[in-house]
Amino acid sequence: MSTQDLVPSPVGPVDVEQAEAALVERYPRLVRIAYLVLPPSLGRNRRVLTAHALVQRSLPRRRVTGPAVPGPRPAEDAVDPGYAYVRGEVLRQALVAGLPLRRLALPRRAQLPPLLPHVWGLRLFPRVGGADELALDQRLSRLSGPGRAAYVLRGLERQGDAEVLRVLAAAGVADPGAALAEADALDDREDGTAGAAPEGPDGGGDRSGGPAGDEAASGDGSAGTGGGSGAGRAAGRRSGVALLESDEFDPCALQARPTDLLRRRQHARAGVVAVAALLVCGALLGLPGDGWGRNGAAAPSYARNPAAEAALDPARLKRVDPAVWPGSTRQDFSVWPARGALVGDRALLRRALAVWARPGASVRSSATPGTPVGPPMGPPQLLFAGVVDGARVVLLHDGLRAVRYAEPVAGTAGAALDFARTDGADGVGSAALVVSRAAGNVRYLTAPWVAETSARNLLAPGEEARPLGRDAGGVTEPMTSPASARDCTRWNTLQVRDGSGLRLLADLGELAPARLLWGPPEAPADATGPEARAAWARTACQLTAVRAHGVRSVNAWRFARQPLPEGAGLGTWLCTRAETWRGTGSRVLAQFLVPSPAVPAALAARSEGSPACGVRDPRVLAGVLWQAPAGGWYVLAAGSPDFAALETSGGVKGRSDGPLLAVKAAAGARADLGGTLRDGTRARALR
Repeated sequence: MSTQDLVPSPVGPVDVEQAEAALVERYPRLVRIAYLVLPPSLGRNRRVLTAHALVQRSLPRRRVTGPAVPGPRPAEDAVDPGYAYVRGEVLRQALVAGLPLRRLALPRRAQLPPLLPHVWGLRLFPRVGGADELALDQRLSRLSGPGRAAYVLRGLERQGDAEVLRVLAAAGVADPGAALAEADALDDREDGTAGAAPEGPDGGGDRSGGPAGDEAASGDGSAGTGGGSGAGRAAGRRSGVALLESDEFDPCALQARPTDLLRRRQHARAGVVAVAALLVCGALLGLPGDGWGRNGAAAPSYARNPAAEAALDPARLKRVDPAVWPGSTRQDFSVWPARGALVGDRALLRRALAVWARPGASVRSSATPGTPVGPPMGPPQLLFAGVVDGARVVLLHDGLRAVRYAEPVAGTAGAALDFARTDGADGVGSAALVVSRAAGNVRYLTAPWVAETSARNLLAPGEEARPLGRDAGGVTEPMTSPASARDCTRWNTLQVRDGSGLRLLADLGELAPARLLWGPPEAPADATGPEARAAWARTACQLTAVRAHGVRSVNAWRFARQPLPEGAGLGTWLCTRAETWRGTGSRVLAQFLVPSPAVPAALAARSEGSPACGVRDPRVLAGVLWQAPAGGWYVLAAGSPDFAALETSGGVKGRSDGPLLAVKAAAGARADLGGTLRDGTRARALR
């Protein structure tokens, strides 16, 4: 018989009410069928719950026409159409539940643990049967799912082989014949067990004498053949049916036992911890994420201090009137008026103040060395609030620091907070602040007393400064910034004109630009003259050594000129000193310039925290190993005019009276350099 011959013929349509009536009436039998077909590897507790779940999920969702149930058959196989439909669904789901899970395939619903019914704290299982029931359960566990279904249909449902084949085919079994053969093999084993002679008192079977023994040994193929006769197989089936209907396989008559109490206690503790963590995470996720909340990207409040809350109130921000600065006796940040199109945006100002006081983990924050990053001690002064380069920017000042807050116009991620120390700023130190950095460019917000702005390339001293326009709020046009450049092919500076002259400001990667000066430490001037620009053109690339260091001003001055050996011309010695806003951490660079103006300065020595080359100690001594154009090597040294004599020791020995020294040396030679001041004090060179 082919599989096509096993397709059941349709019967009349099945209503949901008809199927529900059959399910309720025969619920215990349907659950028993599901329990027997499910794989024993699930464990008895899960088999019980899964069997009930499969039966409860077997109702049709709507009126079913032509269900996959057998049509009219002989009387012994006839069943109610509603019951036949539900039984078919139960078999189909039970067979799916027994399929192994595949790694890349999504599990089907029947393969997952049931959501309902669900029991907490108890393990449920049928009553324990005898040895025969245990032996049958073990034999059923060796069968495949379709084999167990065939055995149950034929034994528990008392269906003929043809009807079993048709029901299995309707349930989706690929090879019903093989499933029926498995059931036959189990019947054969039960037949052998049922036909065996009983044991005598001595423990052996009575195999010799008596009608039973003779009939078993007759070899006529009736009851003693190895394959089992029809009568013997029927006896085995009757025995199996009785066992299938026992309490061992009744998932409706259950026993209850507690689960592992110690493990349950551990799980309860872990559950409490997990719930607490979930609540914390939920609170964090509930913070503003799809838009700026009341405090934006600020962290939670840490205090309810009235003074601290007043400092965070946008209504109390200090706003200077534009008419104040022309009549003021001082020119610094304290007289800057509030400018920008968003000075009235209280929500933006509230976010800026809150993030300043409590920057959250998502805020990108930076501060110049030595700058406190705590909240303001009182209401700060508002300098600017507006949109610049696709970001809402707020500039604030509290007398000690300038603070820049920025957030993107589109979206809520990427808030930034920058601090720069600006205490003691004069009119030039407060001439400009960086308001935006974008795409390698920089924009400045200039002071109200700045009359003109332009961009000057330090590396091209002969070029004229390029005019740099400003909007009505004092924000300049963008210009290329050297702060993040990888090479030194161009070094733009901001040149401003105020009421007393021209100033040159350099962007060193901080909020406040550094002032560039030229001249002796006791009387430096702004580096805007021809001589200053020529010297800075050869030393500008050395400014990378003081980048992002909290620099307030950088002064370069020529402390010596030296005739070079072999008639190579006149060398120049420069000292560059970078002063910081915090007063400490100043850096000193000694540089040597050969006669050719196209050659950049060579770094001879550097020092940090030294008073040399400054107002307190204007003396400086440095040396360098130099190669003449003809190939000879020399140790060259020079000191400020205060030195009376110089000498070298170590690998190269030499001495000279006066602040200049040139000694013949070998390539790669190293020497120790020292000098004597005019008052007899010994001094060592910068290193």
